[in-house]
Amino acid sequence: MNQNADTIAAIASAPGAAGVGVLRVSGPAAAAIAQALLGRAPQPRHAHFAAFRDGAGELIDRGLLLYFPAPASYTGERVLELQGHGSAVLLDALLRRVCELGARLARPGEFTERAFLNGKLDLAQAEAVADLIAARSQAGARAALRSMEGVFSRKVEALLQALIALRVHIEAAIDFPEEEIDFLADPAIAAQLESLRAELAALLREAQRGVRLNDGLKVVIMGRPNAGKSSLLNALAGSERAIVTPIPGTTRDVLREALSLDGIALELADTAGLRETEDEVEREGVRRAHGELQHADVALLVTDAEHADADRAFFAALPPGIERLVLVNKIDRDGLVARAEPRDGLVWLWVSAKTGEGLDTLREHLKRVAGAGSGEGAFSARRRHVLALESARTHLDHTATVLATSRAGELAAEDLRQAQHALGEITGTYTSDDLLGAIFSSFCIGK
Repeated sequence: MNQNADTIAAIASAPGAAGVGVLRVSGPAAAAIAQALLGRAPQPRHAHFAAFRDGAGELIDRGLLLYFPAPASYTGERVLELQGHGSAVLLDALLRRVCELGARLARPGEFTERAFLNGKLDLAQAEAVADLIAARSQAGARAALRSMEGVFSRKVEALLQALIALRVHIEAAIDFPEEEIDFLADPAIAAQLESLRAELAALLREAQRGVRLNDGLKVVIMGRPNAGKSSLLNALAGSERAIVTPIPGTTRDVLREALSLDGIALELADTAGLRETEDEVEREGVRRAHGELQHADVALLVTDAEHADADRAFFAALPPGIERLVLVNKIDRDGLVARAEPRDGLVWLWVSAKTGEGLDTLREHLKRVAGAGSGEGAFSARRRHVLALESARTHLDHTATVLATSRAGELAAEDLRQAQHALGEITGTYTSDDLLGAIFSSFCIGK
């Protein structure tokens, strides 16, 4: 525990509809500040009604004072919470008084950073605090709460323990090379490694869903000109957001629309029709469309029955990992029936953006991709977590190759060490000051 930390203070929440604002103090001087404001030593974890006065004895506000001794507090330090019913002006005056009594203004995220440094939260849980505050949907908020309660962290810890057990076996084989038995060829080690790889792959899929629940699902609508991309955006948004004309090349730039599907946040991006063109402005629109697709979660190819098979070639330029969906539009014109079916490893949907036929099926599919219905254990995650898991997967894959070919125990052991380091970065077992600074600086002040 960081007992030498100075005392920090910040307005934790400004007055809301009920006119209640909260000011939080953490550090060694919290008890003395509480006694100065209350006029007597506070009883731990009890709400005291107090008159908060400035240095001259003038009344600032009346409210509640709660004191939490270390380590039984959010930060693991002495914590003081002051609840006032005044305006932001009164909270600012109270904050100035607290600073006069020995506190300083907190940096963004410093309360949660201290909770992490004092072992009250691991890094993934600390990040979930910010994710909960910034949640854009009910599903995202529930997922952030599960991460804050440690659901994600416990899964990572279980992987770490299994990985450490495998390292023990590998390094024991290295330490006793004189033994006639080839320990690295032991089927138990191969089975242990395959089980670990399977568990990591499952956690990676869950984390990717967690990122989508946290950040929302980015859906980029792509296709040839006049396929009905803008009509689809308007139909899903429920308003005339995009200009629709029979003239090819009407959409020249990326048009974005945020919406919510039963608590799941979505960002739709309508892009210029993909084609070769001499029009300089339209060519720039096509370039931007390709750029948008590089960062998509879902590439939604809008086509029609005549061009569907040929238009699948547009998928070739996409990076791996993007969900690909073929949307056969204009079924009202072609006399087709709305339906969904898998074909050639892709999901195909037949819809009409004009009449709305089949759009409910599209909405349900997008919700599933975003993580809806992924179970009560769904948790929030960040892209850095996914990158760490992908790094660990790469090292485990290389370990499997090494053990199956060269039997070079030292190489396998080093890959396992690197995989352990990658997993440890998620919870903060291994981390750098630069990473901590980047994470906590994104928090709001008072958290």
